Amino acid sequence: MTKNIAWAVVFAIVASLLQSTLLRRLSVHHAVPDLALGILVFSSYFNGVMTGQLTGFFSGLALDFLSAAPLGLNAFVRTIVGALSGLVRGAFIVDTIFLPMMLCGAATALKASLLLLLHILFADGVRAYPLREPLFWAELALNMVIAPFLFALLRRFSSLLVNRKGI
Repeated sequence: MTKNIAWAVVFAIVASLLQSTLLRRLSVHHAVPDLALGILVFSSYFNGVMTGQLTGFFSGLALDFLSAAPLGLNAFVRTIVGALSGLVRGAFIVDTIFLPMMLCGAATALKASLLLLLHILFADGVRAYPLREPLFWAELALNMVIAPFLFALLRRFSSLLVNRKGI
């Protein structure tokens, strides 16, 4: 389990660096796909709740250090997303297209909802997604479109990311 968490965090850090540099140039309505969130969803879905929580916490903490977000914000949000993604482990038949799209879409909506709730509680400290503006919808669409390709790529690294009984 420790190996899976460590590798998922490494993959998430690399994905975060990639999405903040190269993918930023290809943005749609200033939105880029959240690859780190997709990696978290993949790891959580195939490994379960505990791995999802720990991967979400440590990858979120790394994102907090890489971004200008308040320390702990990404760790909190991604811990919850990882835990809930791990709860649906084994609940669905693993489809190569539809399931990754729905999981990543739900994770993006959950992330936006949690950020909105935290924005309501801590108005000046947390930026929320403007749900009526194209930014949220563009990121949701990008995350859902890229999810099957990301899951297919991550399956190639399943020996690093997934427990033996996961896939």
